[in-house]
Amino acid sequence: MLENGFVMIGIILLINVVYVSFFTIRMILTLKNQRYLAALISVFEVIIYVIGLGLVLDNLDKIQNLIAYALGYGLGVLVGMKIEEKLALGYITVNVITTNISAGLPNEIRSKGYGVTDWMASGREGQRLMMEILTSRKSESNLYETVRALDPKAFIISHEPKAFHGGFWVKSIRR
Repeated sequence: MLENGFVMIGIILLINVVYVSFFTIRMILTLKNQRYLAALISVFEVIIYVIGLGLVLDNLDKIQNLIAYALGYGLGVLVGMKIEEKLALGYITVNVITTNISAGLPNEIRSKGYGVTDWMASGREGQRLMMEILTSRKSESNLYETVRALDPKAFIISHEPKAFHGGFWVKSIRR
């Protein structure tokens, strides 16, 4: 089966897509402090890597195998990113700044189940309502849609918090 050039290219391509996808997921789990799951995935990652690299090194005389390896690597990055996007691990903090001060936006957003801290801020052109909202990454796009529906001109920026202590969300996270 491995004597067929197209089969060899397909196997090398597939192995590298799987390897790099595992690599991407392991890196993300490491960054999310999921060390034991990351370690478990790394075991399979290395096995797949050695098999794929071995196939290429045993057949270095065929440039198509090296090209398949490189293409598989690139595709693996894309597949790994898509998998991570679907897993949407962790939480994000979303800051919303609006000029729509009297519209009751914080309570509207709270009614959708989000925790909102709000305060008045000063911008270049006057008073602004500033809101800080913590949500799971799985709910991120729904939050953006909610905010845009309430104020299409709102300024929205997000970042990923590293740790939590106290407050509305800590009780929910520990459950």
